[in-house]
Amino acid sequence: MKYLLLNAEIINEGETFLGSLLIQDQYIEHIFRGRLELATLPNEVQGATIVPCEGLWLLPGCIDDQVHFRDPGLTHKADIESESRAAIAGGVTSFMDMPNTIPTTTDYDRLMQKHERAAAVSWANYSFFIGGTNDNAHEIFKIDASLIPGIKLFLGASTGNMLVDNQDTLRLFFSESPHLIAIHSESEEIIRKNKAHYTALWGEDPPIHLHPQIRSEEACYRCTSEALDRAEKYNTRLHVLHLSTAREVALFRNDIPLREKQITAEVCVHHLWFTDRDYASLGTAIKWNPAVKTEQDRDFLRQALIDNRLDIVATDHAPHLKTEKEGGALKAASGGPLVQHSLLMMLELARKGVWSKEFVVEKMAHAPAELFHVRKRGYLRTGYYADIVLVNPRENIEVSEANVLSRCGWSPLSGVRLSHTVHATFVNGQLVYSEGKFLERGAVLPLLFDR
Repeated sequence: MKYLLLNAEIINEGETFLGSLLIQDQYIEHIFRGRLELATLPNEVQGATIVPCEGLWLLPGCIDDQVHFRDPGLTHKADIESESRAAIAGGVTSFMDMPNTIPTTTDYDRLMQKHERAAAVSWANYSFFIGGTNDNAHEIFKIDASLIPGIKLFLGASTGNMLVDNQDTLRLFFSESPHLIAIHSESEEIIRKNKAHYTALWGEDPPIHLHPQIRSEEACYRCTSEALDRAEKYNTRLHVLHLSTAREVALFRNDIPLREKQITAEVCVHHLWFTDRDYASLGTAIKWNPAVKTEQDRDFLRQALIDNRLDIVATDHAPHLKTEKEGGALKAASGGPLVQHSLLMMLELARKGVWSKEFVVEKMAHAPAELFHVRKRGYLRTGYYADIVLVNPRENIEVSEANVLSRCGWSPLSGVRLSHTVHATFVNGQLVYSEGKFLERGAVLPLLFDR
């Protein structure tokens, strides 16, 4: 298929300019600067389907490095098909799914089963972390590095039974892994002590506003600082997921280019958006692990993203049914659906002056591609895959249960009006979503990593 995306505001590699983009089959064939007139189109666009883009922003599709699409084993609340549809409706054209499913993705066969499932039903390009356990290191070290974004280690217990707490095993992962190590970083020892303290005061399920005291700043900082010490000792390629505290920010560097960093960090949209004041009105709808913390933490995280101590933005998209979110700080499930609205949330913050729209594209498309060495994605460049999002900056949308696409059927943003909409999404050169409607599912591909 051949498309000409005509006269858009193209946002790419730190600049915005009026231009047009030619797609040939799966790839970007040419980027034209300046206005093109229909009467004098260049010869190379002959035969292309014209997509008028006046007033629209054209940007590379977002790459989300942390989602939980719940497939297999938890598909009553989400699966790869339902959540990848939500992703492309939100401008996320590639995802990296986490291994704490049922069964867990902790060996090559289960990894390939997920690949087969995604190839059959996903609407977005896909990849899957392999999960580390206390006894599978040597087996998963053998996996081809081009097939996986990395190894996921849970250093604090979260969803699933994948806590890696054997010190010899941790030493092995950090000293010998040929793959990037991505960590969920909270100290299980500190969390256990905090649970004992607050349940003694409040009973078996303390109120939700105590969640950030149970999964505390100290629990995050202690685990992250120990992990960084270990990574520096062994020269580990370490990626710390979902930073949530101001105190942790100071542990990370911003004086070298992203491609040269051995230690990198992610921040999630909910930690950039919500604060602990929101527990009063939103309750367990904003319960995540790590917890949403103070306004000061949120503001430090925003500044650290601007300063490049934090490298990329993701969602930790983790749907649960409403009934599973019932309870307090301990009984309610942790996680929520955000992949449909993450780009719009970041653009909303850009509208409010927190950062620029060019910065949003950098942190949600360019930087994930750089950090994980994703092959031919994350940029608008000739010869790259045509993963493209058209955003309408003059059409707003109010989030409601009626327009949430995740199978769980709710959003912590319900009632929030966002100032932009995703007008259309192309995946590998095929138009798959346009003006609120899904078209034919395209030929999606696994992400490949150049390592």
